[in-house]
Amino acid sequence: MVMLEARRHARHATRRSTFYGNLGRPQYPAIKSENVDPVRNPYAPGAGQRPPELAGRDRELRQFEIVLERVARGRPERSMVLTGLRGVGKTVLLNTFRSMAMQRLWGTGKIEARPEQSIRRPVASALHMAVRELAPRHRAPERIEGFLGVLKAFAMRDPQAAKGTSHWSPGIDVPASRGRADSGDLEIDLTELFVDAASVATDLGVGIALFIDEMQDVQAVDVSALCAACHELSQSGGPLIVVGAGLPHLPGVLSASKSYSERLFRYARIDRLDRAAADLALIAPAAREDVEFTEEALDALYEAADGYPYFVQAYGKVAWDLAPASPITADDVKVAAPEAEGELAVGFFGSRYERATPAEREYMHAMASIGDEPVLTSDVAETLKRKPSSLSPARDSLIKKGLIYSAERGLIAFTVPHFGRFLRAQPI
Repeated sequence: MVMLEARRHARHATRRSTFYGNLGRPQYPAIKSENVDPVRNPYAPGAGQRPPELAGRDRELRQFEIVLERVARGRPERSMVLTGLRGVGKTVLLNTFRSMAMQRLWGTGKIEARPEQSIRRPVASALHMAVRELAPRHRAPERIEGFLGVLKAFAMRDPQAAKGTSHWSPGIDVPASRGRADSGDLEIDLTELFVDAASVATDLGVGIALFIDEMQDVQAVDVSALCAACHELSQSGGPLIVVGAGLPHLPGVLSASKSYSERLFRYARIDRLDRAAADLALIAPAAREDVEFTEEALDALYEAADGYPYFVQAYGKVAWDLAPASPITADDVKVAAPEAEGELAVGFFGSRYERATPAEREYMHAMASIGDEPVLTSDVAETLKRKPSSLSPARDSLIKKGLIYSAERGLIAFTVPHFGRFLRAQPI
């Protein structure tokens, strides 16, 4: 039944004219051939790279469409936060949301948070870009210039710029304003900046969307300022929203900053694809190239990829490259699996493993030996025959590097799916 449903979706995939299905997808005429041509391989395993078929995310796309429509109509709406493990497609979805906002002529900007960097400068650059998108349609140039003066004043209060350790300039050709968004207190300044940016968008009857990837890496004081600014906007109804994406513990990071953050954001957990969606992600792109999979091949691919979007693309790509002809069979998948696993071991798992110190690797190996589910920190200490306090530096460093996260108090887990299985195959 799952197979029939996936094939039914695939038959209609090339004819769909909805915004969600065709966004950013170039249309090519199908090339009739029995051979599975590697040049026409549609699968795209890459960091943040949009897959040829964005399967299994219709609910999140509909939710964001509603957010855009409500904000445009002046209705109160919460900002949005996507959470999930690495490789589930958070960045892809974030970029798709941005394209949806741009399609509605919104101003948009995007940043990627870094643990050691204040968000003042990246936010200034992102909002500069957003307002530049709106400026050509605004009938009052002085309003744009007034906002840019405020934006420049906000940007120049960046700590590095204030200490004279940075030569960075916001690239704004208007004088910096005084007395607005320039107090040096990020919570005050960011709130005033967001309110002024929203006012510019209101003039045009549209909105502004600020997208923040790796949001769990925003510094604690900056998280507090960001929540306060979003809170002010939610009360005033200003058409500016923040859309964040981060690891599963991001809601806890936000909640620890401001108690009201649970009511401030609309949370969407992004997880692995179910069987029908995973099949569709493989079948639909292949159908556009006149290539098919046998049902047994799809069984084998789902077992290997476990529904994780990045793995679906990785195994699908290698299976396509090595298959001699259509349909792609379970035997083709069996031949392809070792090569796909080797590529994942180097590019997906290995690159992260190499970032860890010997002490951190020892800690992760202990986690992996216990199991794949979230494990107790006390069990890790017991496995290593060490006191929990002596392991805190390694654990905290792994969290900062984004290799593990605190699922809840006393529990830790890998941020990368199947990382435990990878570690168990590595020598200690």
